[in-house]
Amino acid sequence: MTVRDHAIDRDALTLTFVAEFTAPVERVWQVWADPRQLERWWGPPEWPATFTRHELEPGGEMRYVMTGPDGETSAGWWRMTDVDAPHRLAFDDGFADADGNPVPDMPVTHAEARLEDAGEGTTRMTLVSTFPSLEALDELAQMGMVEGMSSAMAQIDALLAEG
Repeated sequence: MTVRDHAIDRDALTLTFVAEFTAPVERVWQVWADPRQLERWWGPPEWPATFTRHELEPGGEMRYVMTGPDGETSAGWWRMTDVDAPHRLAFDDGFADADGNPVPDMPVTHAEARLEDAGEGTTRMTLVSTFPSLEALDELAQMGMVEGMSSAMAQIDALLAEG
């Protein structure tokens, strides 16, 4: 099982996922650093992502579109706030319109991913999303963020198995 745990902390306004992968930290980092690998797991299996912009550096931006089973789309953006390869990346995460521009009336979360050696050739990835308010946390949780991220992260094992 990839995702070992997830927790919603309503006091801290966070949603945390902890996953472990049978691969070294440097290899797991590549699923973030390579846009072709990132789009194979960012988003639930029935909503694959296409990254149209990928700047993995502080101040860099990411743009992506997820496409649903009936052809509907949902776009997003990231603004990288910190990158410390291969152990840490942090970014602001929001919804985008069809042109990739941030949607101002949707919540923006701050995400931080940490990768650490868990021993015996495994890597523990902890992904913490911090919400601007309890209302935003509840809104995104009701939109299926917990289930969506769990199913998205479950795709990483198959990607890592390819080498």
